[in-house]
Amino acid sequence: MQKIQAEWHEQWTLFKDEERFLFEEWIAPVTLEDFRGKSVLECGCGGGQHTSLVAAVASRITAVDLNTVDIARGRTAGFANVRFVVADIANMELEEQFDVVFCIGVIHHTDNPNKTFASIYKHCKPEGRVIVWTYSAEGNGLMRYIVEPIRKIIFAWLPRSVLVPVSKLLTLFLYPLVFTVYRSARMSFLPYYEYFKNFRRLSFERNVLNVFDKLNAPQTRFTTKEQCHEWFNANRFVPTSISIRSYAGVSYSLTAVKRPRGAPCENLI
Repeated sequence: MQKIQAEWHEQWTLFKDEERFLFEEWIAPVTLEDFRGKSVLECGCGGGQHTSLVAAVASRITAVDLNTVDIARGRTAGFANVRFVVADIANMELEEQFDVVFCIGVIHHTDNPNKTFASIYKHCKPEGRVIVWTYSAEGNGLMRYIVEPIRKIIFAWLPRSVLVPVSKLLTLFLYPLVFTVYRSARMSFLPYYEYFKNFRRLSFERNVLNVFDKLNAPQTRFTTKEQCHEWFNANRFVPTSISIRSYAGVSYSLTAVKRPRGAPCENLI
């Protein structure tokens, strides 16, 4: 059972994420219209930013989080079709299946991503859709082998009140590099070249959140392409519906339609 992690409550108390285009790109080729009139389960709602986007079109949405339900509830108070559940998404037992189940930017922060995915899959109706966005192991060498070890040694012990100005300074440090060297097509071989295209599209505050998130997360397990194919395999999902797509060179956008009832579903995690 995953423990409550105060870092997430602190993060979503300090920050908001209101960038709709990111959510739309992370769930592609699915669109927000595909949620219209559907029963939806959100696995890890954070500050409620994605909850609000989906609640605007879904018939109803159940948003699950272990750490931040109170924040998300306050930020989605204008929607009557949202239900919040405090639970560990890897071990939740909602006794219901949903038309759409999505998990954006959360599965890689859980204790056991394989178990979490099995729970996500279980709560999706046959012929329903699963959507996952996760950090990739591929393309993230700097994060995996330099930033993460430094975070564990130094940043994990800093008060969040100190981590915020540190994140702002690091973000400022990146700006000259991202807006000069990383603008050149001749530099496309550089690490995070695709990722920094988004950096230039986002506000300073949103970029600070990105940096803070990397330093604040209690744990991160980067997902390999092989793992994506194990999760989204043809025994679980309709083969023609499976989409495994690299996003910005540092993450995977994953979606598929669950096989109809009675279809073979072997080798489940």
